[in-house]
Amino acid sequence: MAIKRGLSSGAGVRNTKGIGSRSCINVLLCFLAFLAFSFFFLGRGLFTAASSDINEPSIDSSRQDLNWREKLALQHLKSLFSKEVIDVIKASTDDLGPLSVDFFRNNNLSASWRIRDKTAADNATSAEIGGVASDTKQETSKGKKEHSSNEDHSVFLETPAKLVRRQLREKRREKRAADLVKQDDEVTVKLETAAIERSKSVDSAVLGKYSIWRRENDNENSDSTVRLIRDQMIMARVYTSLARMKNKHDLATELQNRLKESQRSLGEATADSDLNHSAPEKIKLMGQVLSKAKEQLYDCNLVTGKLRAMLQSADEQVRSLKKQSTFLSQLAAKTIPNGVHCLAMRLTIDYYLLPLEKRKFPRSENFENPKLYHYALFSDNVLAASVVVNSTVMNAKEPEKHVFHLVTDKLNFGAMNMWFLLNPPGKATIHVENVDEFKWLNSSYCPVLRQLESAAMKEYYFKAAHPTTLSAGSSNLKYRNPKYLSMLNHLRFYLPQVYPKLDKILFLDDDIVVQKDLTGLWSVDLHGKVNGAVETCGESFHRFDKYLNFSNPHIAKNFDPNACGWAYGMNMFDLVEWKKQDITGIYHKWQNMNEDRVLWKLGTLPPGLITFYGLTHPLEKTWHVLGLGYNPSVDRSDIENAAVVHYNGNMKPWLELAMTKYKPYWTKYIKYDHPYIRNCKLSE
Repeated sequence: MAIKRGLSSGAGVRNTKGIGSRSCINVLLCFLAFLAFSFFFLGRGLFTAASSDINEPSIDSSRQDLNWREKLALQHLKSLFSKEVIDVIKASTDDLGPLSVDFFRNNNLSASWRIRDKTAADNATSAEIGGVASDTKQETSKGKKEHSSNEDHSVFLETPAKLVRRQLREKRREKRAADLVKQDDEVTVKLETAAIERSKSVDSAVLGKYSIWRRENDNENSDSTVRLIRDQMIMARVYTSLARMKNKHDLATELQNRLKESQRSLGEATADSDLNHSAPEKIKLMGQVLSKAKEQLYDCNLVTGKLRAMLQSADEQVRSLKKQSTFLSQLAAKTIPNGVHCLAMRLTIDYYLLPLEKRKFPRSENFENPKLYHYALFSDNVLAASVVVNSTVMNAKEPEKHVFHLVTDKLNFGAMNMWFLLNPPGKATIHVENVDEFKWLNSSYCPVLRQLESAAMKEYYFKAAHPTTLSAGSSNLKYRNPKYLSMLNHLRFYLPQVYPKLDKILFLDDDIVVQKDLTGLWSVDLHGKVNGAVETCGESFHRFDKYLNFSNPHIAKNFDPNACGWAYGMNMFDLVEWKKQDITGIYHKWQNMNEDRVLWKLGTLPPGLITFYGLTHPLEKTWHVLGLGYNPSVDRSDIENAAVVHYNGNMKPWLELAMTKYKPYWTKYIKYDHPYIRNCKLSE
């Protein structure tokens, strides 16, 4: 028991000591808590008291932080924008402050912004009217003007110094812009002046020349790619021949394949716009093959020889094609268009359906009145004859004094009568005759008729050595021209026999158009000559040696080879002097001498030059302008001022091959709304 009590008393002592130590710790904690609360309230009071003093330094530090950020941003922007753009951004930022969403909501927008909201637009307009905004102009590095800024609030933020600087900047920019515009205008004027001077110095004869060795950047035009393809094709043919010569069959085959591809790509194109879209690829492939062939085959002498041979072959082809073209053009010129043939047939049928009493023309008493103005017109073309008559009457001052003597063949006699019965030329007189009814015009009197009936002449005109090709027959086709076999063409040498009671007569071809009054020709003094005509000779053409065979002694002895030629088509003939000089007898003499065609080949102009040699009076050239049937460069002013224009040549105005720019002078005298013309589908 004693032992237990001792143990228990020892334990009690230990418990008493533990309780005392815990009490001391609690007291210490309470004291520390009191001190913490005291310090807290004391610090709060001090912070509140000092807050007003610390506020200003904190703002300065934030501003310094903002400036540091701006500098960092500008360093990054310098690598992205030019100095001018950065200056503009900085100026805008200084004036308006940093951009924000509220900035755009308040309509502080540049004039370059598109305002889609009508209310916003109205607000912007009112702001401008109020005079609060001011425009800021800015210029890019290229010298172009940029958009203006609308600054509503900047007026209140700008200092006087900033306002002055901005105004100075605007003035400098405006001055620079004006200087740039002025410089551009001066440069443009200088370039235009230089271009005009260069164009004046260009030789027109050189234009159109082309060399296959030219650089592609020289004389660029709309067909440069087409010409490049043709150049490649020429060289491909050369190298193909050389490859076969050197037994490089693979290369020859490759060249041949590329050549076929280029031909298909080129087709019938004459301009770059006509080429197939695959043409550039074909050019590239052909260029690669040609480069390969040049490395393996090129030999200057061989290439030169091949090109020379190709040139000679091409020249022969051109000559052959030219002969064929001549043949076809002459053939087309001698044919009668369907519309003209239709018109003649319809008129002929209707004429022979008329009773005899309605087939006569009025004013027959004027036919042989020498005091009137008489015209001789020999034609088998109704439409052409109508244009000659209509144009003469429409331009005549006194049409009632004009008498037209028309002579045609029996095939067109009815059509010619019917046309002028239906379409009388106003107050002028018309007289139509049939050449086949001139009984005095026979082979015993007329050498031409006798020669045409001979076997040799038939062989010459109709068979022409039996040509087997177009090119072979082209030189003989002109000899078989129907007009050279028709007496209508040779009737001009028998005017006194056809019109025995007339003193003067004006001869007109059926391919002319009259543009002025011709009565002045009757008052021209021919000085005792028989023929009044316009001369056609130039420095070295249209002279006697072009039409006559001066190797023949009869021609060489009687005529000057440099004598000036003249034109048929509009000729004033003095029939009184004709009879005195026996012009028809002179014509018969020379026509008989030319039975074997050794003096001249064909036509009526060579015998006319011979017959009226020394008996022709030259008229002013404005009376008669020629060349509208073959010459595309007749001066327009010459045509407009001419009394008569002549479509001499193959391109007659009633044919499809007529030159378009000359055709209106002829077509304006045709009434295309006429029932006969409309039914035969004749049109301009």
